[in-house]
Formats: sequence, C-alpha cells, structure tokens
Amino acid sequence: MPIQSEIRKWKKKRNAVILAHNYQRPEVQDIADELGDSLALAIKATQTDADVIVFCGVDFMAESAKVVNPDKTILHPNLSAKCPMAAMLDLEGLKELKEENLDAYVIGYVNTSAESKTIMDICCTSSNAVKIVKDVKSNKIIFVPDSNLGLYVKRFVKDKEIILWPGYCPTHVEIRKEDLLELKGKHPDAEIIVHPECTPDVIDLADFVLSTEGMIRHLGETHAKKIIVGTEKNMIYRMKKEVPSKNYIEVPAAICPNMREISLQDILACLQNMGPKIELSAEVIEKARIPLERMIEAGRGD
Repeated sequence: MPIQSEIRKWKKKRNAVILAHNYQRPEVQDIADELGDSLALAIKATQTDADVIVFCGVDFMAESAKVVNPDKTILHPNLSAKCPMAAMLDLEGLKELKEENLDAYVIGYVNTSAESKTIMDICCTSSNAVKIVKDVKSNKIIFVPDSNLGLYVKRFVKDKEIILWPGYCPTHVEIRKEDLLELKGKHPDAEIIVHPECTPDVIDLADFVLSTEGMIRHLGETHAKKIIVGTEKNMIYRMKKEVPSKNYIEVPAAICPNMREISLQDILACLQNMGPKIELSAEVIEKARIPLERMIEAGRGD
C-alpha cells in the first residue's frame, strides 16, 4: 500500500488532522488537510474537531498548537525540525531587557518558544506585525526576536521607540541583493516579491513585501506573468498548484533545512505510535495562551 494511503488510514483511525506550513516538502504539502503560514495554521488549530493534530512545521508551531488546544493531542513528526531563529531568543536575556525597560510593551514574533511567549504581551506574525505595533498604546516596544522584521516594521512606525533583539532567520538572510539583481537582469519583466524576514537591502529591491499567505493572495491580484520569489523555495510548489499560469523564479539559496526534516515516513510513524507528543506545563500554556489569543484576535494586516 502506498505510504499516502497508509497515512490516510491511520489519520482516520486516530481522528487526526494534518496541518502543514507552506515551507514543507511538496509530498508533505500534498498529504496535509490544511496549508498555511503561522497565523493561518494557529487559527486552523483552534477550529478543528479532530482529537489529534499532526503539525508539520518547526517546533514553535507545534507548541503554539498545543497552547491553543491544551486538551488535544499534538504530534510533531520529527523533533529535529527546530527553528534556529526561535532558539536565538534567550529567555533570561529577555527578562533582563524587560526589567531595564519597565514601560515597554513586549511584542514577540510567533517564531518563538512557548516558554518565551509567557513573558510577552502579544505575539505577531509577518502578516500583522506592522498593524500590531501601530495599534498598541505604548510608545516603547521591545520587539523579539527577528531584527529584520523589526526593521521592516520601523519603516511604517515612526512615532514609537522600538528596541530590537539581534535575531534573524538564517534562510532569509541568505537571500542576497546580488542574487535578486542577477535574476532581475535575466528576467527584466519579472516582479520581485519577498518575505519581511529578508534583510533591508533586499526589501528595498522588492516590488511587494508579503507573508507567505499574503503572497498566495497576491497571485490573484497581480498582472505579472513572471515572479521572482524571495522566500523558502518550497513556497513555489504551492504557488504552482494555486496559480499554475505564472512563471515562478526561485532564489537558489532560499532553502530551510529545518523545515525539510519532516518526511512522509515521519508522519506515518507518529500516527502509528502517537508520538512524539508536544507536552507543556499548565503554567506555560496558561501564560503563553494570552499573547497568542491576542495575535489571533488582531487578525491580518496585509
């Protein structure tokens, strides 16, 4: 029996749903019940009637699903799929930064551990970071951990002090200005879209700066026939499925090895063995739930 059929059989047996991030391998995207970015999947996790959620993404995503669904079983098929940017946020360091800036409001990118979220006021995603920073009443913001997303936010919010944590996405910083200029030289009629985790010089070259779900929505609006895609290359697989009429050009360096850790074999094994499970303490769930729910309530900004 093909492994996809086996997965569907076990998924039915476990009353499970498979959620997968847009950066997952093509075969994992194909077996998923829902695809999306961090915000879309966080919302889907709160809406499912399934008893079990198989979360195909990096570690913080599975943790977030557990926080908003404490009574459900959350399976993470491969514990090696970790987010290096999330690991850059030092919990004790953030506590010290808060103590040094008692009047600051802490906004944390959702790409952070559940434990880190316990000392945040609100979470954000790349799709609503600008909106959330604009909307908060405080004039001093601690923004963690992605400094590039924070710098992007600063372009639109001039009236607030924004203290940045020195974190970054290793995949998106590999997308270089020189790469885009070379591709644009070969395809002068192509539109450039990039993710806000990219460096400022890359963002300066882009025609549009969008979250991954924002990119999908943009495909239905743009008249461009060629698009240079400045984000993780597996995003192009979904783009081709959603809007096959366009020509998508990948940036060769845009590969996240961490997202690629999860395989179909991992998904099948976790459904059969009901593990690895995401386990969090009641205290972490209670405290981390507040900033996540505020993020979901804030909705999208792009």
